[in-house]
Amino acid sequence: MAMKLNKLIIGLWMAGMTFSALATTPIDLMFPAPVDGKLTMKMNQLVKQFNQQNPEIKVRAIFTGSYDTTKQKAEAAAQAGHPPALVVMSANYTVDLAISDEILPMSELFQYGNDGNATDFLKANFWPAVQKNALYQGQAYAMPFHNSTPVLYYNKNLFKQVGITQAPATWQQLRADAKKLTDASKGQWGIMLPSTNNDYGGWVLSSLVHANGGSFNNPDYPGEVYYNDPTTIGALTLWQGLIFKDKVMPQGVLDAKQIDAQFLSGKLGMTILSTGSLGFLRSHAKSFDLGVAMLPAHVRRGVIIGGASLVSFKGIDDAQKKAAYKLMQYLISPQINGEWSRFTGYFAPRKAAYNTPEMIQYLQKDPRAKVAFEQLQYAYPWYATYETVAVRQAMENQLAAMVSDASVTPSQAAQQAQAKADQLMAPYQKQTVYNLQ
Repeated sequence: MAMKLNKLIIGLWMAGMTFSALATTPIDLMFPAPVDGKLTMKMNQLVKQFNQQNPEIKVRAIFTGSYDTTKQKAEAAAQAGHPPALVVMSANYTVDLAISDEILPMSELFQYGNDGNATDFLKANFWPAVQKNALYQGQAYAMPFHNSTPVLYYNKNLFKQVGITQAPATWQQLRADAKKLTDASKGQWGIMLPSTNNDYGGWVLSSLVHANGGSFNNPDYPGEVYYNDPTTIGALTLWQGLIFKDKVMPQGVLDAKQIDAQFLSGKLGMTILSTGSLGFLRSHAKSFDLGVAMLPAHVRRGVIIGGASLVSFKGIDDAQKKAAYKLMQYLISPQINGEWSRFTGYFAPRKAAYNTPEMIQYLQKDPRAKVAFEQLQYAYPWYATYETVAVRQAMENQLAAMVSDASVTPSQAAQQAQAKADQLMAPYQKQTVYNLQ
């Protein structure tokens, strides 16, 4: 009798274990690490914490490299029948992914919560500057997770050595300061700008275009860019002039890691990088005092929003949608969003994150973290087009040619980039032409 009772108890226990396992909803979270730092470690820590707090959900965190490779891997997983429930996706890919019908509108996730309409939630809880890149045709297709603007990092020690008392506020001052900071005998450069075609080059260039009074693209129509406008050519002229005319920046394509190494060695006066690099630079700049400032203005102050949003790919089932909603609300909660901001240097897109005691104390302790946040008043949406990556690279490839060869003029580079971009966007332009027949 006792043996039968023991078997019954064991059977019920095993059945309970089986039921518990079946009741667990597995989902994938894909995330990039677009700037230097220990972002992968931190994200894994946050996911582990979420899994412990929500045993009915099992989140698998998948590191996917850069923004571009994250998009490629997420699309490949979806096509293979394993769509990721959430992806920390470059914020300017939202429109392209919505046009191609690859991601869900956020209303599909919000039906499982008590936060009301997804679009209303976005507009009520996130900074206005980051909302545009989360919307398509007036509907929320993403929720901002971390955001950035490019900022000017500078070596205060080198500034002091050459008699510069404050960060340059204009292009003219930037050029003059870069000349003072350049010392060929020491291998010391005045400034370095990233010019790779993995989005850094296009992102920094687009900010310079806005500072020059122009626009890089039409924010309301995904089939139009302004690569051959005078304001774009002017920004390209500044960039090339720093190399071949002023001789304050090395010739050739520069990536962020090269710039980091030069800067941290104490032989670079200034650089323009993402505020998302702040955490890394702050922890590694041991030999000098690190300065952070807004981007210099020309016609006006102007920068482009960067960073990433959370999107959900089509093909996940209802249980996964419910789990994805819960994970998303955890990641964009004021507490976690603020914690991620303090760790990385990105600014928190969730407004309430800045009301937490931890964030208030953090900004008081390190005012450098305020720069990108304060720069929001001069921020414009990130370029978002049909075939965003290829259209962006049409300009970045020309930028690479121009910084490597002085014979490639800014005007030539702009014309070539415009022609390639128009060719890439032609199918979308054709779809949206109004046909009277």
